[in-house]
Amino acid sequence: MLIASLLFYAWGEGLLVLLMLSSISINYISGIGIVYFFEKKRKISQLVLGVAIGANLALLFYYKYANFIIANLQEVGLYVDYDHTNILLPIGISFFTFQGISYLIDVFRKDAEVQKNLLHLGLYISFFPQLIAGPIVRYHDVDLQIKKRQITIPLFTEGIIRFVRGLAKKVIIANNAAFIADQVFSVSANEISTSSAWLGILCYTIQIYFDFSGYSDMAIGLGKMLGFNFKENFNYPYISTSIQDFWRRWHISLSTWFRDYLYIPLGGNRGGLFHTYRNLIIVFFITGLWHGASWNFIFWGLFHGAFLIFERAKILKTSKWPGFLQHLYVLAIVIFGWVFFRAETMKEAIVFIKSMLGLTTGENEMAFIYLNPYTIIMICSAIVFAMPVRKKFAQLWANISKKSMRSMNDLVRFSFYLALFLLSIIELAQSSYNPFIYFRF
Repeated sequence: MLIASLLFYAWGEGLLVLLMLSSISINYISGIGIVYFFEKKRKISQLVLGVAIGANLALLFYYKYANFIIANLQEVGLYVDYDHTNILLPIGISFFTFQGISYLIDVFRKDAEVQKNLLHLGLYISFFPQLIAGPIVRYHDVDLQIKKRQITIPLFTEGIIRFVRGLAKKVIIANNAAFIADQVFSVSANEISTSSAWLGILCYTIQIYFDFSGYSDMAIGLGKMLGFNFKENFNYPYISTSIQDFWRRWHISLSTWFRDYLYIPLGGNRGGLFHTYRNLIIVFFITGLWHGASWNFIFWGLFHGAFLIFERAKILKTSKWPGFLQHLYVLAIVIFGWVFFRAETMKEAIVFIKSMLGLTTGENEMAFIYLNPYTIIMICSAIVFAMPVRKKFAQLWANISKKSMRSMNDLVRFSFYLALFLLSIIELAQSSYNPFIYFRF
């Protein structure tokens, strides 16, 4: 599996697989060093941890943020004699860097045993199902599974079904919504009509959820086929009743990573309101920066952090609002936030929001040309499946069906997922449009 994972990465990234091997080597040697010095000279162990985390972050900053930093220095008139345009962003570097850091911290905290088998640690950092698109897997959650696991027919079957569901989310729903969103965002925000702006951002809202959660489902499914059980990464975030609730449901592996390895070490909510709000601002600043080297992402992170603080400070007492207003409030904040996530620059994002609010004179409605019965069905399906309808229907069907019908139920279920898989393959075959939004991460 390690060889397969490295070949998988090399297939897309070529010689940058050497960066992956460097990451594995740094974390392997550092983990052993942390344990070796821990009992004898703990300060040296802390120093090894700090240097190792610094090395991981140095690789991340060079490849992901050097362009951004140099471009901003040049923007303010500082001369930097370096051609930053030649720095290529390795796919998935944010994911495997965070996994390496979590391994080191888990070992230092004694939440997990040091991994002395280089192949095992290499597999943890480079495991191909979730290497380039998440979820972020914590070492203490899978260390025992790496050493010993069982591959059973029920688990393998469950993995296939989960993979097919994720594939369908990505290629049937996300790609169709993405095509319309891209058409809207390809036109100057000053030129588009208010209705086109709303169509574009609603389609992007659909795209980003079904793309992210679809890839997570595929990774979880592939993991099950190989005997691994990864934790859930999305839990119907668009039904949230507060921004705090949204971040419990959205990209769970990332939000819990920041909670456990940044927010709590900073002091969490200990030390008074000032320190709590300071820590939240730091965490959401870095959350935005993690998603991409752009002021748009930083603003998006701080935007969410601000509303989280408003809720904690009881400036927004959302818990006392009627349920539908709570949902409407969250969707409004999330949708307006996605504008900054999708637009290329802050200026474009602000003009786009003006178009959404009817403050521009644009009349371009060409995006509606791409609405047809099929895409409308996909958009409606996305709205339905963004809610826990499938789970509730499955529970209801299980309750009303008789035991004697179980074999028939299995046949119907497998036939449905086979049809879904074939439809996904047809979508991939008939269209060359298959955006990969993780290039920015």
